[in-house]
Amino acid sequence: MQWSLLLNDYTFQNVIVGASLLGMISGALGTFAVLRRQSLLGDAISHAALPGICLGFIISGGRSMGSIMLGALTTGALAALVMLALTRMSRLKTDAALGICLSVFFAVGIVLLTYLQGTNNASQGGLEAFLFGQAAATLRSDLWLMGSITLGALLLLAALWKQAKLVTFDAEYARTLGIPATFIEALLTVMVTLAVVVGLQMVGVVLMAAMIVAPAAAARQWSRHLGSMVVLAAGFGVVSGITGATISTLSRGLATGPLIILTASAIVIVSLAIAPQRGLLWGVLKHYRQKWTLHKQQMLYTMYKWQLANASSHTRSQAQGLLWPRLALLRLYREGFLAREHSDRSYSGWSLTKSGITEAQRLTAVLEGKIQ
Repeated sequence: MQWSLLLNDYTFQNVIVGASLLGMISGALGTFAVLRRQSLLGDAISHAALPGICLGFIISGGRSMGSIMLGALTTGALAALVMLALTRMSRLKTDAALGICLSVFFAVGIVLLTYLQGTNNASQGGLEAFLFGQAAATLRSDLWLMGSITLGALLLLAALWKQAKLVTFDAEYARTLGIPATFIEALLTVMVTLAVVVGLQMVGVVLMAAMIVAPAAAARQWSRHLGSMVVLAAGFGVVSGITGATISTLSRGLATGPLIILTASAIVIVSLAIAPQRGLLWGVLKHYRQKWTLHKQQMLYTMYKWQLANASSHTRSQAQGLLWPRLALLRLYREGFLAREHSDRSYSGWSLTKSGITEAQRLTAVLEGKIQ
């Protein structure tokens, strides 16, 4: 009953749809920012959107989402282009250019925000919500605007897919093919601004950087191909948005934007831990698997040499001299390399089986240089 009421709630519907749109566009576009090693790009552009929000409010004379989004798009794109210009026309590295754009544009935004707070316009009080987002204030008209921006960005990305893919991985080779790599790079950079604009209402300018990076970083752990990475990143973004919005609604009091970011961060942590081949857990398992393989080879080689030296399986004193753990011996036994000669469960009475001797002979030949 509670879920049916929740699904029919007007505010919850708006928040869910808005969070889904945000996750979709930020995951898809953030993938290219991450692969181009511009993870701070979302942070710089989102902070640079603040003066645009204030200018949009000043021009429209009120809290019009259309004017505010257009202003944020303008200043965010300007900051992105300034960043590219600084990296191309000076000796500044990308991180330094991003830091300059972030601090300068955000400082201008704070000055404008302070100026507006000193005016007599009653609606200026809601501008602070764009710093950390106010998802509950999302309207259906806002969703249509957010949906249009998301659809336009994804269609543009699909139209330029081959060029964007080539420029992302090898810009110099793209130039030799006659592709305007500089223009494509600038376009991909500016397109991140579209994701920031969509996320203004949901998570705000301060937390938007995480939505650009987190879904793409999580998807990178699960995929080695750009296409599947983009789809996964968009999917992780949607899941983060829906989950965070649902928790916020059920908890009654917790902010939606931070919960969306925390959910995305949790997905990143899980991906870093268990993603196949790249996860930390797989790294630990691979380490212990390699360690066991080396230990097994050492045991088989030593036992084979002793067996040849004594013309029989090693005695109790020899087995005790090895000081090998019983678990290691039992594992070799389960793998078919060892056999018991006695019924007792002590360390004595172990001998190499036929397969154990074959494997030991192969290792002996390798170690003694009889085969290359």
